[in-house]
Amino acid sequence: MADRLKITLIKSTIGAVPKNKATVEAMGLRKIGKSVEMPNNEATKGMIQQVRHLVKVEEI
Repeated sequence: MADRLKITLIKSTIGAVPKNKATVEAMGLRKIGKSVEMPNNEATKGMIQQVRHLVKVEEI
């Protein structure tokens, strides 16, 4: 199990639920195609679960 996750925004947040927009912003994603590395923990997995239709996740 990897200790880090690479999360990439693949769909726009335009038209998304405000809660989902806030979650994407909290992850540090601002533009489509940009990626961030986050720790592989329960909090991060919960954020990913909320916006799974907008992001792509890879284990590092």
